[in-house]
Amino acid sequence: MKILFLGDVMGRAGRTAISTHLPRLREEWKLDFVVVNGENATAGMGLSGDHAKILLDAGADVLTLGDHAFDQKDMLSFIANEPRIIRPLNFSKSAPGVGARIFNAPGGRKVLVAQALGQVFMKRPFDDPFSALDGLLKQYPMGGQIQASLIDIHCEATSEKMATGHFCDGRASIVVGTHTHVPTGDAMILPGGTAYMTDAGMCGDYNSVIGMDKAEPMRRFITGMPKARFTPANEEATLSGLYVETDDRTGKATRVEMVRQGGRLAQAGPA
Repeated sequence: MKILFLGDVMGRAGRTAISTHLPRLREEWKLDFVVVNGENATAGMGLSGDHAKILLDAGADVLTLGDHAFDQKDMLSFIANEPRIIRPLNFSKSAPGVGARIFNAPGGRKVLVAQALGQVFMKRPFDDPFSALDGLLKQYPMGGQIQASLIDIHCEATSEKMATGHFCDGRASIVVGTHTHVPTGDAMILPGGTAYMTDAGMCGDYNSVIGMDKAEPMRRFITGMPKARFTPANEEATLSGLYVETDDRTGKATRVEMVRQGGRLAQAGPA
């Protein structure tokens, strides 16, 4: 199976990049399944129902969220009626939606998609992601009733993301980090057959401070004083993420490539 994961969509620039590039990539790369993290797609804070529709209509099969899952209040009701959106597995137990679901892919194949939130340096304490993922992966082992599985680990610390990758190695097809908006250069297949990358980066304008217009973040760093609200940068965005090929029989990854399309970053993707 050919699977594409795209990192945090950041504001209007990120939404435009998805709408511009994803339909082309689905065709050119003959993608079977696409997962997009959309939790910053609406003004950099959460995801609205209208913006979720834009990302899904552009070719995303599944949208994941994150710690800003419900910053846009309409998502509280929208997610209950849209099974293609996944909120974190270890979020509040009273939160609507689910943290994992099995989806259909071409040829009758099944893909498990799940997301977990990290605990290190995060503003709110969340339930233990390792025990949440452990139970899920025991229920859906690779090579069983699913042909592939993808875990979006949404957290601040690179060490926690790496630990999650090794914890899931041989148990999930793909473990990919989100949240920090900067793509890492460590795409690899772990010893047990799991494709891994510490952070997919963002789908946003990199002439920015992690996707925000530079002026206000720089002012706060330099003076220690806020003056205005953060707003997303809106020049041309780079689509950032991870391309993975998996074996339907074993669920293991057979190929992994970093993805960067459009915008300012050096371009990358499967040849």
